[in-house]
Amino acid sequence: MAVKDEKQFKELFAKGTSLGKVEEDVMREAFKTQDLWVNMGPQHPSTHGVLRLILALQGERIVDMEVVIGYLHRGTEKLGEFKTYHQFIPLTDRLDYIAANAMNHGYVVAVEKLAEIEVPERAEYIRVLMAELSRISSHLLWLATHALDIGAMTVFLYCFREREMILDLFEMATGGRLTTTYFRIGGVADDLPEGFIDKCKEFCEIFPERVKDYDDLLYKNRIWLSRTVNIAKISAEKGLSLGLSGPSIRGSGVNWDLRRSNPYSVYDKLDFEVAVFDGCDVYARYLVRRKEMLESCKIVKQCLEWLEKNPGPVRAKVPKVFKPPVGEVYAAVEAPKGELGYYIVSDGSTRPYRIKIRAPSFANLMSLPEMCKGHLVADVIAAIGSIDIVLGEVDR
Repeated sequence: MAVKDEKQFKELFAKGTSLGKVEEDVMREAFKTQDLWVNMGPQHPSTHGVLRLILALQGERIVDMEVVIGYLHRGTEKLGEFKTYHQFIPLTDRLDYIAANAMNHGYVVAVEKLAEIEVPERAEYIRVLMAELSRISSHLLWLATHALDIGAMTVFLYCFREREMILDLFEMATGGRLTTTYFRIGGVADDLPEGFIDKCKEFCEIFPERVKDYDDLLYKNRIWLSRTVNIAKISAEKGLSLGLSGPSIRGSGVNWDLRRSNPYSVYDKLDFEVAVFDGCDVYARYLVRRKEMLESCKIVKQCLEWLEKNPGPVRAKVPKVFKPPVGEVYAAVEAPKGELGYYIVSDGSTRPYRIKIRAPSFANLMSLPEMCKGHLVADVIAAIGSIDIVLGEVDR
């Protein structure tokens, strides 16, 4: 209920009347209080890396927030200007190290666009296969840690069980489990090894049933619902004005996915749905990623079916001493966390003159203060988890 003045507030308070959310100015006048400024992070297990949030509080309610980054800065873009185009690929793995294949994909697509390189079709299907496995792996880690932050430990163990199967597939194909450096300019490092397709099919058969296990634990769990429904809401208009992308903006009802909206690779040849929900809250963003995992599994199945029937080369002929023409380019892919774009300027030498990365975690993080104002301190944890940031990508 609305409180008009201090006198009414004191009368209602004396009667023990439930006030709901009282206006900040009346609270301050009644109790003569000031904002309390509190640090959350950078050493905090639920900020998903070295992220520092400065919270302005009235009681436990957030009235303002400042996001402070830079504790992990590595100068990745500047490092890229001192390496050849080929040498920069391993550094892209370290941006979002939870989805290294997606980071590779965005970079090689940009370079190939700059140099007008035609990638063999088999390589494109392998790329999409690995990128979608990375999407599932990324979302599994997100759900595991997001649920653990809110207090659900069993989900963490379940998600890591399935994620381990994906990492085994990565190790089988690339030799690496986390930072795989599998993509190359013009294709991929090597063809899929013998036995990979059969093992990947096993995962695709098991995974939808495992998602049902997660649903049994969370989907209608009253504690989960109380921590996520109507928490950290952000409208489509506000989200778009702040540069929100990926599952975070699709949870606000915006049907924007680069795989459909601006198709690249072979996504235009594949059948899948874009996950969109309009709840605008933490729960809607959970529903988006939950559905995306199942849709990615469908994409992986289609890629496996095509690859079984269509042998061929997996890399175009690209010289080791690679010098793209003078020019500039921007290309973007739909990474697990949103739009990942690379802007590259070439001066005709073996090294990029300039590299600028449009990292989705960095842009999505800017929406956090808007989401959290008016909520309680505990809701900040749910809000951070719902936008799924990785600080390697933020502090690149």
